Amino acid sequence: MHATQNLSDFIEATFSSRSENEALARVIVSAFAARLDPTLEELDDVRTAVSEAVTNAIVHGYRGGLGQVHMRCELQQRTLTIAVEDEGVGIADVEQAMQPLYTSRPEEERSGMGFTMMQAFMDKLSVESKPGCGTKVVMCKSFRVPQDDATNPEPDSSGQTGGHEEP
Repeated sequence: MHATQNLSDFIEATFSSRSENEALARVIVSAFAARLDPTLEELDDVRTAVSEAVTNAIVHGYRGGLGQVHMRCELQQRTLTIAVEDEGVGIADVEQAMQPLYTSRPEEERSGMGFTMMQAFMDKLSVESKPGCGTKVVMCKSFRVPQDDATNPEPDSSGQTGGHEEP
């Protein structure tokens, strides 16, 4: 007999720090999260947060140079955890970097709202960074349980629900 383990489902992707790969990261996380039958709002929240995290790695982590961005998506029950990691310049003061409107690249007219948006769209956000060693952003989102079609049937073309016909 084998011991039961609580295994999670995951996917990992590593891609170059090119701005066009931000769209790739959004597609990967969207396809991975689709099995949870998310609402459009839930899916948009996750895609936006991933977009911000990957863009931060590309723009701030590598400052326009090339490097690798690592993304791991993991599902445990109805919670999606996403880690986006770079091996770039790192952040000297994470607390300051997470303040709304703060940007390390003001000359590029950056809004400084990336971490704020990640916090707004996800349930949990943590940032680990060390100057010269890169940054790891971990975000979690719990998805609502979809309603069973049997308990909330869709109306048919006549406006009736549940397949019952009027006598």
